Amino acid sequence: MRDPARALSALGLAARAGRLASGDEAVLRAIRSGKAKLVIVAADASDKAKKKYGDKCLSYGVKRVEAFDRRTLGAAIGKAERVVAAVLDAGLAALVAARLGELSEVDNIEQTGKQAGKQGEASHL
Repeated sequence: MRDPARALSALGLAARAGRLASGDEAVLRAIRSGKAKLVIVAADASDKAKKKYGDKCLSYGVKRVEAFDRRTLGAAIGKAERVVAAVLDAGLAALVAARLGELSEVDNIEQTGKQAGKQGEASHL
């Protein structure tokens, strides 16, 4: 269910719980160490930054989403403007991704299977 306000709230919770890294070096360390479960890149980040985090997340198998602007992302976690943040807790990462309308692999497979089943049923009519 898409609910960006709740995603921001969950990011704030992650920050208060110490389960969020923000800023360039902290996020890169979290990705490299395998601690990052979800990386959020601000929509108004530079193309260079988007590519950098996209490539890094791809090579380490970390889910990446592009959401919010740098001011909104920073305000949600109690910081100044932030271009990137990483959620370090799997449960909170899943919550944020769900609220942003991003499907996990399992959800995606389940939805694809349901759609294929519906198409199969329709073809038998």
